[in-house]
Amino acid sequence: MSRSNTTVPLMPAAYFGLSKSGEQRPGTSWRVLHNPSFRYYFVGSVTSDFGTWLQNTAQVILAYHLSHSVLIVGLVTCAQFSSPLVLAPWAGVMTDKFGGRRILLGTQLAAAAAAGLMAALALAGPINAWWLGCGAIASGLFFTFALPARNVTVRRLVPSADIRPAFAMDSVSYNLGRAVAPPVSVLLVSTVGFGWAFAANSASFLVFAGCLVLAGHGQPTEKLERSQVKDGFKIALHDWRMFVLLLMVASVTIADDPVLVLGPAVAAHLHVSTDWSGWFIAALGGGTFLGSFRPSMHKPSPRLAATALAILAGCMMLFVLSPWLPVTILATFGAGVMCLVANSATRTVLATRATPAHEASVMAVWAIAWAGSKPVASLSDGMLASHIGIKWTGVLLAMPAMLPIVVLLALLVLVLAVQKWKPRRSRLSSQRERLTSQKWFQYTEERMIAAPAPTESVVKAPINA
Repeated sequence: MSRSNTTVPLMPAAYFGLSKSGEQRPGTSWRVLHNPSFRYYFVGSVTSDFGTWLQNTAQVILAYHLSHSVLIVGLVTCAQFSSPLVLAPWAGVMTDKFGGRRILLGTQLAAAAAAGLMAALALAGPINAWWLGCGAIASGLFFTFALPARNVTVRRLVPSADIRPAFAMDSVSYNLGRAVAPPVSVLLVSTVGFGWAFAANSASFLVFAGCLVLAGHGQPTEKLERSQVKDGFKIALHDWRMFVLLLMVASVTIADDPVLVLGPAVAAHLHVSTDWSGWFIAALGGGTFLGSFRPSMHKPSPRLAATALAILAGCMMLFVLSPWLPVTILATFGAGVMCLVANSATRTVLATRATPAHEASVMAVWAIAWAGSKPVASLSDGMLASHIGIKWTGVLLAMPAMLPIVVLLALLVLVLAVQKWKPRRSRLSSQRERLTSQKWFQYTEERMIAAPAPTESVVKAPINA
């Protein structure tokens, strides 16, 4: 049976994933704080994440002050985030073997000792970039082992019905620290010195450890298989949609990395103090945090993630290219909002697409894609900026985030062209039929229909396979 020549009405909102789903989910995740055990955990995690971003901001500013080199800033940041790329699967196995609470307590105490040592070195006298890099490696190592342990601990502290809002609040904790801590860190290092930012971070780890003790052991949870992460990789490699989603997750991290690594150089280019790099990080975190209060009106989908990635890329290009400080701040804030949309869309689709038995393994690979791409992005930032400048570096790192929307636009042009294509010869007609019988073409065209009704031939005639 041949295709109908009826033109499909174009619905841009549906095609780009921006149509309203009709279901709004209010911000009721805060209700999980009524659980006393989780409330202790949340207070500790907020304190710890606040201290972590105090140190992260001070670390970036100090690295730039010591070297005046974006490459050194990129190397220090790469050193901090390289552990998840290498050790994340082993960290999951260790958490499964020894328990999430025990590993989390151990990492908090060890991280407190490492941050305290860095504080002592900074307060005792000038600290060099080598010691700063060693401190970053230690910080990243403990973060790698704490990440899966936090997931397991959250699962144990709340009943099964509250697991999703509990994870959402754990994400709120991270973004709240990223929004509030950077300007406080700038104030701290400009008044009393860098050492006190490291000391405050050390104290925050101890507070988290104390809150974990007060939270208790929680309820027993089922053990995870040691092959979990390996299974997640196998699933992603055999499902190209999941593989593409994981690439989109990595592209979010790569696109927003210039805010952290290039921040001091961008501030210098704008002829303001390099301390403004802390405000850039705060604007990124503020956009993510404030965006979480807005009820989601769009159904999570790869197309929504692609659209958010494109806007994120535009914001990051504006961040490095704008000659005006207010526009730079606004672009960073917008990038934070789009990071939230893209990350939540990809994470939700991945969890939904995976079967219940493999959801945990797929999300473990998601965590590796999210954190493991950070050292690659930071190293690329530092190396490229030293050769081609900060502007072209920011533009190049934003390019991967543009690829999904480019693919969608190319499919849109192809669909519209085929709809208007009226071949006269039988050979051309058969070529058209073969093209329109492709599943990806059918799926793209269906998303352009105003009111999908697969059973009605008036809207769309059947296509031969």
